[in-house]
Amino acid sequence: MSSLTNNELDAPPWLRVESTLMATARLLRDAFDARLAELGLNLTQASLLGYVDEFGSSTQKRLGDRLGIGRAAIGSVVDRLERLGLVERHPDPGDRRVWLVDVTDAGREIARRVTEIDEILRGELRHGIGREERQALSWVLTRLQVNLTAAIARTDPATDAVDDHPAVATPGARAVRPTPHPHIPGEPT
Repeated sequence: MSSLTNNELDAPPWLRVESTLMATARLLRDAFDARLAELGLNLTQASLLGYVDEFGSSTQKRLGDRLGIGRAAIGSVVDRLERLGLVERHPDPGDRRVWLVDVTDAGREIARRVTEIDEILRGELRHGIGREERQALSWVLTRLQVNLTAAIARTDPATDAVDDHPAVATPGARAVRPTPHPHIPGEPT
């Protein structure tokens, strides 16, 4: 086994696979934030813009759920994009208490540029990693998300879920949050 993968079992906490995942997630965010800076955006803002561009107007709650962030944080993201003229809010005709977030023409152009940046960076990130390896990684990470969701449900007093099998999400448990890299237009789901 190479030193690249010798970070499990009896290793101290800072060398375990979970630490590697957290460090990788931070680096992913840093890489996307650095590339998107030329557009005046970060990964969260670009992801929200891309989502609304691809799927149409959406409520802030739905956007927050999709991006895995809370109400106050999603409100700040929408405020920022609205100040930049990339999205706008419209009243929901079905519920006057709810606002829909929609992309502007300027936002569509920036979303197109986000897609271009995303495609280039993903190519760089995947260099030397084959399709089968990416599929295996995706499977393992999805399984880890399910396990984490079940573990959270077992420790959250707000849920009354009890589950003896950690790999199966319990009824009433929170939905699995999106991965650190939310869907951006142009990337297969």
